[in-house]
Parts: sequence; C-alpha cells; structure tokens
Amino acid sequence: MYFAVDGGSAAIHELDEIAYDVLGDVLEMTGSQIDGGEGEDSSQSAANILRTWRDGVGDSSDGGQRVAYTRLFAKHGAKAVREAAGDLLDLMDIGLLFHDDAYVDELADGLQHKVSLKAICLNVSHDCNLRCRYCFAGTGNFGGERLNMPLDIAQQAIDFLLANSSGKDRVEVDFFGGEPLLNLPVVKETVAYGESRADAMGKEIRFTLTTNGLLLDEETARYLDETMFNLVLSLDGRQSINDHVRVSARGKGVYEVIVPRLKQMVELREERQYYVRGTYTAYNKDFFADVKHLVEIGFDRVSVEPVVADPKEPYSLSIDDLPILFEQYDELAEYYCSMHDMGRGFEFYHFNLSLLEGQCLAKRLTGCGAGTEYLAITPNGDIYPCHQFVGRHGYTMGNIQDPDLDASIQSLFQESNVLNKATCRGCWARFFCSGGCHANAVSVNGDIREPDSLSCALLKKRLECSIYIQARLSSS
Repeated sequence: MYFAVDGGSAAIHELDEIAYDVLGDVLEMTGSQIDGGEGEDSSQSAANILRTWRDGVGDSSDGGQRVAYTRLFAKHGAKAVREAAGDLLDLMDIGLLFHDDAYVDELADGLQHKVSLKAICLNVSHDCNLRCRYCFAGTGNFGGERLNMPLDIAQQAIDFLLANSSGKDRVEVDFFGGEPLLNLPVVKETVAYGESRADAMGKEIRFTLTTNGLLLDEETARYLDETMFNLVLSLDGRQSINDHVRVSARGKGVYEVIVPRLKQMVELREERQYYVRGTYTAYNKDFFADVKHLVEIGFDRVSVEPVVADPKEPYSLSIDDLPILFEQYDELAEYYCSMHDMGRGFEFYHFNLSLLEGQCLAKRLTGCGAGTEYLAITPNGDIYPCHQFVGRHGYTMGNIQDPDLDASIQSLFQESNVLNKATCRGCWARFFCSGGCHANAVSVNGDIREPDSLSCALLKKRLECSIYIQARLSSS
C-alpha cells in the first residue's frame, strides 16, 4: 500500500504505485524532503514538472526531468504517467498537496491570548507502594517529601479550575501520584465536592484516576467504576518484564497480585473507558510481545509507551534502537488488523487516528495544552505546567492558595506551538503531533522548543502504522 501525507494541509492520500513513483521523483527533483518541502517555491516547481508530464512532453525536458520521465515511462507507460501527473495536479489545485501552511500563521498569532483552563492533574499523593525502576516521579515523591494532599488543597484546586474555565461546559480532573489510592478518602471527598460545585455552575466535571492496582479491593473497584469517567491501570506486559521493573518497596515483583485485581476492575467497566498502560524500556525492546500478552489475558484497551529517561540510565532507549522498535510497531499493526479481521479487535492507544473527525486547527497547533489549558497541582498546592514538570527547577507557576500564575512561564508555553519550533515547521507530521511532548523536549534537550528526535521518530512511525491500519480495515 502507498500513502502520501501533505504536511501543510494534513491531508492523507492513498496512492497507487504509479502516482507514488511520480510523486517521489517530483520530490527528489524539487529538492523537497520526505519530511517537508511545502512552500511556494517547492509547490511551483512541483506543479511545473507535473504539468509537463501530464501534457506528455517530459521527454523534451532537460536533465533530471527527462531522465525521470523516461524511467517512469519505461516502468508504467506514457498514458499512466500522464494520468497520475494530472491527478496529482488536481490535488494541488484544491490545496491538498504541496500546500503551504502559512495560512495558519495568523491563527497562531491569535493564540497568544489568555486561554481558558480545561483540566487539572491533582497529585493527591506524593508517595507510592511501588518502586518502579524507571519512574519519572522518583518512585512517587517527585524528588521531595513523601506526603498526601490535604482536602482543603484539593477543594481549592477544584474551585480554581471552575473559576478559570470560562467558556468550557466540561472540565476534567485527573487523580495522579505516586499512587492516588494511598489518599482515597481525599479522592472521594474531592469527587463529591467537585460534582456539587460543577453542578451549581452548570458545568460537567469528569474524573480520571491512574493506579498501579495494589489497593484495588472490591469496594474500591466499585467506587472507581461508578465515579471515574476514565481509569488508567498500570501494567507493563509479560510477568518477567513487569516484575523486573515494577517492584514493591521490598523489591518483589507484583504481577501475580495486580493482574487479578485489574481484571476485576475491567470486568466492572464493561463498555466504560479504561486503558491498561505500560512502559517499554531497553529491557523489552520486543514490546510487541508485551502488547500481545496484555490482549491475550483479556485487556482490550492497551497503551504501551516508550520510556523517557536520562540517556545514562541502563533502561533508556536511543536512536540506535529505532530499527527494532520500528519492526515491533509493524508487527503490532499486522496483529492489530488480524485480530480485527477475526472479530477480536482491541484498541491500541497510539493507533487511534480519526481520518474524518480530527482535532480543530487550534488544537493541532498547541497539542496537550500544558501550561495553559492544563495544569498540575502538588500536595502542598504548587502549580506546574503538567504532571511531568512537577519538581523541576524553574517551572513552578504559582500556588493554589495564591493562584496568580507566573506570566513568563505561561507565555513560554503559549508561544511554543508547533509553528514556532524550527524542527517541526517542515515536518509532515506537525499537525498530527502538535510539536510533541514539552517535558520530553526538556528532558533530552533542555528546551521545550527543541523536540526529542527519538520521540519524533517513534511518533511518525506510529502515525504511519495508524494510516495503514485505517486503510487496511476500511478495505476489508
């Protein structure tokens, strides 16, 4: 199967081999790169070549055009080449190929205004009953003191969210840690308080909770099922992998304890939202086996994501690992399709791509909204751009008890949209990834405006697989 993604318009085209070859030669001759090439000069050059070939006069051109045309003619025949060139020109005429993205610059300028808060992450516990080896939160305490969030801080955070979400009929609260179930009484009180306050203001409030499952008894599971819009359940896959990196405070593996509890939780959910969320590291670069294992033991909504870590850590991933990781995503894509063909389909979070109902353009520019639409709040009330920035020096935006946010940090995140990142501006995937994760960029490059190249490569591979899956399943 052959595809082309136009970066400037975010249009996705399924091509036949002839059109794919013609477009490939045009890209090569115009000096465009597979990862970019949009712009007026590139577009005009491409149009000139395609017009020449469509009119059947490519053999009278000079240099590279004549060589390419002769090669294409020999392989596909003159009529087929002319038709393919004409079809590609038609796509250009309606703005779906070689489209310059300058049209969004004005919109990007308009994003530099005060935005409305949509979601908060409440770190209700900076403690954990696990000691996962790769934990970005420092095994739960984020490099600080082990403590739980008091109820008054949680309630003030709810009030802050509701007061600063003008224009939003629906807001979201994520309970996070550490392990949030270590502070379950405050979670329950916060849910009750949030629902009451939101209802009084004519808003809907949705709650999500992330848990490692160790404290999931029957009563707790039923409570979470009744109150949480979404649940994220942590498990890394095969027992040997999970128990190597996800261990108790005494260093023991927890797979056998956790899996039955997660299964019970999922059975209660029925059709309601959940994900079993794992992390793959240098210890399991064959992570497809872990996804397959999770599906085979009964979980039909799975997310297994690459670790983000200091390159010095033994579990970190590197650019040298990309060939095997790409191979794993290819195998996973084929498995995904085959399971759907057999009527045993499952969801893999990073393969979720809607070709008909994508994000609005503003969201494609700004991504997750960290530091603007989305904030994280610690047990002592400190405010950060997101949960992955908690504890990082220089990123404290304020405190919930005196919530005037640091304007300089907020402006930094507002201005760091995908069009203001030099690496992103020419990338074909820019309006699908929105510039990537700010926290990853800081972890690897020390600058939210310089994306992590490893994360970029993996994201583009996942997008490639997602496009293939959509086309494959729609034709089956």
